[in-house]
Amino acid sequence: MYDPTVARLTYRGLLGRRRALILGALPVLLIVISAVVRALTGADDQVAADVLGGFALATMVPIIGVIAGTGAIGPEIDDGSVVYLLAKPVKRPTIIFTKLIVAIAVTMAFSALPTFIAGMILNGNGQQIAVAYTVAALVASIAYAAIFLLLGTITRHAVVFGLVYALVWEALFGSLVSGARTLSVQQWALAVAHKVCDNSLVTSDVSLTTATVLLAAVTVAATWYAGQKLRTLKLAGEE
Repeated sequence: MYDPTVARLTYRGLLGRRRALILGALPVLLIVISAVVRALTGADDQVAADVLGGFALATMVPIIGVIAGTGAIGPEIDDGSVVYLLAKPVKRPTIIFTKLIVAIAVTMAFSALPTFIAGMILNGNGQQIAVAYTVAALVASIAYAAIFLLLGTITRHAVVFGLVYALVWEALFGSLVSGARTLSVQQWALAVAHKVCDNSLVTSDVSLTTATVLLAAVTVAATWYAGQKLRTLKLAGEE
């Protein structure tokens, strides 16, 4: 289910100079903001939770997921180079699974590690806040990568739809409409984070059981459907 050649090509495409700069911008901004906040307020657990929850998990992780997930396959479909990949004797579900692994790895590297560093800067992992939000970023990276990889497979406007989901559905509706939070990757990840630190500073509107089931279901379903959509692409007659 994993093809090293496909993985190498995907990493090369995702970590090209321009895309790497884009991927690195938000993590650098998070660390800078954390350093400034720590200098101004000192080590404050509530402030640390607010920064990590409000910026790292709610904004940085989904945007990086959009870039990595859609970028793992979207550009190849757009410019037609996916035809050469599909012509190789590699099963299409294997292509999708390999690209998903790469997208997850890139999303985790550019979101979870900076989240942990920011948490250590903000309050030195007081009340396990840094670790909790790092785990949340890791968990969210898996679901986001699967969702946005699917979008990259089914539409040429994957980045737009991805940003709409990340910034409008999760950030806007998720904060205003309680029912929308049940269908929020952010809330699922927060449920896992709450289990890690087990305090009122990290809360979720979704139970851990529900969050775990939905995270697994969405990841598996999105990956399977992306594989099915890739099967329908024709080698001679791309749209």
